Amino acid sequence: MYYTRFDPFTRDFQRQFVRYAFGQASALPLDVVRHEGDVTLKLDVPGIDPGQLEVTVDRGILTISGKREEERTENDKFFVRERTMGTFTRRLRLPETLNADALEASYANGVLEVRIPVTEQAKPRKIEVRKVEIAQADDTQEIAA
Repeated sequence: MYYTRFDPFTRDFQRQFVRYAFGQASALPLDVVRHEGDVTLKLDVPGIDPGQLEVTVDRGILTISGKREEERTENDKFFVRERTMGTFTRRLRLPETLNADALEASYANGVLEVRIPVTEQAKPRKIEVRKVEIAQADDTQEIAA
């Protein structure tokens, strides 16, 4: 009989180690910031031509993909090679509280910024608290014994 112990931390650590050690790290780390009227996603994509980036929305799924082309000739010999090349894709499910039809994307200084407005129903709003008047019984009525 073999004794095995299930340790999810070890399993996840090993999975992450294999990804980073062998160049399979998840592409496109991002920041997501909620502002009063929108949500902004910022993704670092340095060295990528903006023409090689594609941002699409289909049935509530935001897909950001791109391609970093390798610049080398046949005679090039790498001493160190740490930059990843090729295609990458990042998918995010958008909540219904965001207006995907009004999504905007811009690129500046190696940062892709995607702005998604919040729907009117999801925006914070102040709710008026009404005072309810309770009708009181007449003081002149006698209480039956």
